[in-house]
Amino acid sequence: MSFIRKLIPPDQWKLPVILVLALFTGLAAFSFHISNASSYLGDRPETCVNCHIMAPQYSTWYHSAHKGKTHCNDCHVPQNNAFTKYFFKAKDGLRHATMFTLRLEPQVIFIHEAGRSAVHRNCIRCHKELLTDSKLMAYNINTHNNRMERSCLECHRGTPHGRVNSLSSVPWARVPLPGPVAPDWLRKLTGTD
Repeated sequence: MSFIRKLIPPDQWKLPVILVLALFTGLAAFSFHISNASSYLGDRPETCVNCHIMAPQYSTWYHSAHKGKTHCNDCHVPQNNAFTKYFFKAKDGLRHATMFTLRLEPQVIFIHEAGRSAVHRNCIRCHKELLTDSKLMAYNINTHNNRMERSCLECHRGTPHGRVNSLSSVPWARVPLPGPVAPDWLRKLTGTD
C-alpha cells in the first residue's frame, strides 16, 4: 500500500500530471487511428498499402494468379501457429513502422532473411505436391534433387510480384490507396461498420 502512495504525486503536481497523461493518451490514440493500426490485426491485403511504398507489391500481387488463392500474410508470415504468426507480424511491423516514420525506406523493397525463410516454408506448405510428385521425379532425378536442396526463390524470385526494380518499372504500380481497412470484427465492435 505504501508503494502505491509513493506513485501518487503531491497535490500541486496532480493537475500537470493529469494533463501530461491526457496529452500522451490523446497522441497515442491519434497515432493509432491515423496509422490504421487496427488493420494490422487482420489479414486483408489492402492493409499492405497503408504504406504507399508497398503499392507496387500490392498491385503486382493483385494482377497475379496468386490473388485468387492467397493474400500477403499467407506467403509472408509464418503459419505454424497463432503465436508465431502474430509475433512475426508485430516484429516485422514495428521494423517497417520505424523505417517509414524515420524515412529510411528504400525506393525498392527487398525481403529480409526472416521473411525469405517464411516465404520459402509457405511455398512448400502450399505446393508440397510439386516436391514429391512421382511423375516429376521419374522424369529427371536431377530436377528432383534441385527442388529438394534449393530455395524456391532461387528460381521463382518473381512470383507473384514480378521484378520490381523501381516504382516506374511496374505496370499498374499506382493504385488508389484504400480507406480504413480495420478487420470486420473490430469495425462491428466499434460501430464504424
